[in-house]
Amino acid sequence: MALYITLLLLSLITPLVSSLSTFSISETSDRTIICALTAYSTNRRAYSLNCTSPDFTVNPSASFSGIVSGDGFLCSLTTLSSSSSSIIHCGRLSAAAAGMIYKRIYKGPALHQLEAGNSHICGLVNGTNHLQCWQWPEFNSNSTQYNFTSIAVGEDFLCGLSQTGKITCLGTGNTRRSTSVTSPDLVRSRSFSVISAGFRHVCAIKDSDTGLVCWGKVDGGNWEEIVDGEVPQGNFTGVALGHNRSCALRDIGTVVCWGQNNFTLPTALQGTSFLSIEAKTSVFCGVSTSDFSLYCWGSEAFKVSNFKVFDQILPGPCTTGTCPCNELPGSGPFCNEGESVCLPCYRKTPPSVTPPTLPPQQPPPPQGESSSGGWNGKMVALLVVGCVGSLSWVMVSAYFLYRYCRGRGCRVHDSGRLDESGGSQSEHDRENPQPQPPTPVLEKRLSQLASMGNVGHLEEFALQVLLEITNNFSEDHKIGTGSFGSVYQATLEDGRQVAIKRAEISNISSTAIVTKRQEDKDNAFLNELESLSRLHHRNLVRLLGFCEDYNELVLVYEFMSNGSLHDHLHSLESSPLMSWPKRIKVALDAARGIEYLHEYAVPTIIHRDIKSSNILLDATWTAKVSDFGLSLMGPSDDESHLSLRAAGTFGYMDPEYYRLQKLTTKSDVYGFGVVLLEMLSGYRAIHKNENGGTEKCG
Repeated sequence: MALYITLLLLSLITPLVSSLSTFSISETSDRTIICALTAYSTNRRAYSLNCTSPDFTVNPSASFSGIVSGDGFLCSLTTLSSSSSSIIHCGRLSAAAAGMIYKRIYKGPALHQLEAGNSHICGLVNGTNHLQCWQWPEFNSNSTQYNFTSIAVGEDFLCGLSQTGKITCLGTGNTRRSTSVTSPDLVRSRSFSVISAGFRHVCAIKDSDTGLVCWGKVDGGNWEEIVDGEVPQGNFTGVALGHNRSCALRDIGTVVCWGQNNFTLPTALQGTSFLSIEAKTSVFCGVSTSDFSLYCWGSEAFKVSNFKVFDQILPGPCTTGTCPCNELPGSGPFCNEGESVCLPCYRKTPPSVTPPTLPPQQPPPPQGESSSGGWNGKMVALLVVGCVGSLSWVMVSAYFLYRYCRGRGCRVHDSGRLDESGGSQSEHDRENPQPQPPTPVLEKRLSQLASMGNVGHLEEFALQVLLEITNNFSEDHKIGTGSFGSVYQATLEDGRQVAIKRAEISNISSTAIVTKRQEDKDNAFLNELESLSRLHHRNLVRLLGFCEDYNELVLVYEFMSNGSLHDHLHSLESSPLMSWPKRIKVALDAARGIEYLHEYAVPTIIHRDIKSSNILLDATWTAKVSDFGLSLMGPSDDESHLSLRAAGTFGYMDPEYYRLQKLTTKSDVYGFGVVLLEMLSGYRAIHKNENGGTEKCG
């Protein structure tokens, strides 16, 4: 997560027209990337984030309220339906890497506006109008006492609009702290309704006659009004500013542009009516009122597609309640029932919109028609008896199903080897298992991982290479077992020491059991591949590559030369970890790795099998969390837990998860607590008591 934003707004008292943007512009060192929210369903509020660069992809199931971008970063904001809070995730758009690594930069009270300049991001908290900024350490937003209702962010400054229409600008410049920026006298003496900021200049729409006033930074750092001859005259509802170029939206929907090198709107777009416009550096984009298509200009590259970038996007944020100044015609298919896209209150008349085509609806069944002329007493009696009988059958079935699950179906599974010996099978079959083609589910998920760019930095090893360096996976190279198979030590041709985890080939004759084992094996393999391919932390074991060749599933890791914490606590007669400082260091390392999974990974990762044997030590005695075969993505931000059957290792498992099947990040914390108790007491998590029975540690 490295920068990623949008703004949220949801007033709890009165309907609030959001200034959230549903499209954004970002520039990297070698390209301009346009992103927009497009609705992929007409019956629920769910949007897909699409970008013009295929290299940068996001979770297609994620739901966003809005997006915003800057130089080389993209941010998205999600509104939690169950609470009045917002979450902002950001990602760095790097030309050198395929895909983005996202980081959560904010989770807190709902925001009613969030804006991004080229580098900085600022937002206003709903209700209090408290100003918050990110990616701007020099700017101390807590020191500002201004009650802004709207803000605009520039290069190293921001301007805010008060409830009375007055504008105040703040900046940092070279002072390393926030200071007041002096605006021209003409600006301080007037009231305004809209404000926008570019790289080094600002424009605002006057409250009195909806005309434009613009001012900018000149040589020496002073701010001066831009003369009227350089600013278009007329009535306006919106304005977008770039670097030495500007565009404004007239009250009739058309756009006028001006700026350096005689910048103007392309001739092909001069008759087009727009709902809203945005700008970043040299590029401008706007949403067409006719069909909600997104058009962009300012670069020769847009001429190829006649300036159209996306056919249809979400025209604006969906808000609840009644719109204070009418709703946008034709926007109904994009929002839930009771929600709508609102028109800005400063637009004089609703734009002419051609409503998007909706799928045909089935006509309602005719009412009051019956071949028998209606219900009679006999029919009602039969209906009641049938309903009671069906309900009784369902309740009895549910009871026996519950008893079965309690007795057999909901047992806890250890995270050891998934494939156990059993059944009758010839020695030849065990030594020479027949290769099985990969399952469709495995192929599909591998394809999804590849398309998301998550495995692009991993090496795909040839099976023959792995067979050679492990001597056909001989017992001499075997050093242990993991969540889905055996682990082997080997040396690659380039001299790197690696640990190779191989899923065991099933020795069970039953087809049904083999299928279940194969599914478990596939899931464990994909969980580790999916988790570790996008997680990068010094306290997580690093995945180097993988191999998928028919029924062979292999993962290749960095080799942890000092073994597991479990070995040093319970198996070795002498160990450097006998000292308390070393044990505390190992505990802190493991805690940092777990914290990264819970707090900084997006989405959150729940390991589900934290134990001393899954904490490994490298050559420098740095502890790293390993074995992600049972890991799961955590609950969404508006849910408290996951409900699923318990899995893990007995002795380390959270009792609440074991009994109630409610999985949260606290389940990992419980397991880590058992590990700490092992380190303090020297006991195993499960140890024999004086009578020969077993007891849990502590």
